[in-house]
Amino acid sequence: MSAACAGCGADGGHRLHTAREMMFGLGGAFTYRECADCGCLELLDPPADLSPYYPADYYSYRRGAGRRPEGLDAWLKRHRARACLEGGDPLGSLLTRAFGVPAQLRWLRRLGVGRDAAVLDVGCGAGELLRELQRDGCRRLAGIDPYLAGDLDLGGGLVVRRRGLDEVVERYDLVMLHHVLEHLPDQRRAFAQLRRVVKPRGALLVRVPVADSLAWRRYGVDWVQLDAPRHLVLHTRRSLERLAGNAGFALEGSEDDGTAFQFWGSEQYRRGIPLRDPRSHATDPRRSPFNRAELAGFAREAAQANRDGTSDQAVFYFRRDATAD
Repeated sequence: MSAACAGCGADGGHRLHTAREMMFGLGGAFTYRECADCGCLELLDPPADLSPYYPADYYSYRRGAGRRPEGLDAWLKRHRARACLEGGDPLGSLLTRAFGVPAQLRWLRRLGVGRDAAVLDVGCGAGELLRELQRDGCRRLAGIDPYLAGDLDLGGGLVVRRRGLDEVVERYDLVMLHHVLEHLPDQRRAFAQLRRVVKPRGALLVRVPVADSLAWRRYGVDWVQLDAPRHLVLHTRRSLERLAGNAGFALEGSEDDGTAFQFWGSEQYRRGIPLRDPRSHATDPRRSPFNRAELAGFAREAAQANRDGTSDQAVFYFRRDATAD
C-alpha cells in the first residue's frame, strides 16, 4: 500500500489497528492504518490470495428463484415506480401512500433518474437489485461483476456480465456501487474509471460502510463492518467526499442507512463469535446470544444513529461535472 492515505492523499500521522478475520472464523491478524487527517482506514497487509475469503456461497453471489412472471405484482410495481419517478399516476400514488417508497426508487428519485435512464450496477453479484429495478419498469439496465463464474442472462434483455470496471466502454446516466468500493484496492484508479463511464452531468451512487461512526468508536477492531481482510478501505464521510471531488464528482447529499447489524454483529465479535458460527444470530436466530429485548434495543439505537448521522453505513449521491473528456 502507498504511504499516502487512500482517501485524502495525506502522508502524515496515523494510528495502527490489528483486526481478526471474523466472518468465517478463518483466523489471521490484519493491520489497518487510520489516517490522522481524515480518519480513513486502509488495510496494510492484504493476503496475496483473497479467494479463501470469498467462498462460493458468499452472500452477494446467491441467486434468487429466477425471473418472476409478469403478473399483478409487477404491474402494480410499475405503477408505483411511474408515480415516484414521473408523476401523474393516481394508482401508483395511492400505492406509495399506502406502502411507502422502496429504497431503489428513493435513490433514483433523489438523483432525478427516470426509468429510461441508462443504469450500470458495478459489482452487482447475481443482479438481484437490477431484477427489482426491472420489475419497476426500468428499461436500460446493465450489471458487471468480475468474480462471477460467467455471464448471467436474467431475462427480458437484462444481462449481468463477468467484467471489471476497466472493461466497460459504454457511458451511463447513473452508475451505482452498493458495498463495492470498500473491496477495491486502488481507490483513485476506481474513481478515474467511474469518471470515464459516467456521462457528463450524470449521477454516481455509492453505498459504503463509514468509519466515522458510533459503531467504530464503540467497538474498534470488533466493529463488524471492518470485516478484515475483505474490506480494504473504509472511508469516512470526509475522505469519500474528498476522493470523489478530486475526480470531478460533487456531493449532492447523503443518507445514513445502517441497521441493527452494526450493534449485534459487533457484540458477537467482541464475544469471539464469528458471523457464520452455529452460535451466531445470523446463522440460527433460535440460538442467538441476544434476547428479544436486546435485539429491539439494537434496532432502536440503529434508527437513532441514522437520524443523528452517526450510523456505520450510508448512501452518497454524487454528480459528475459537465466536462466532456
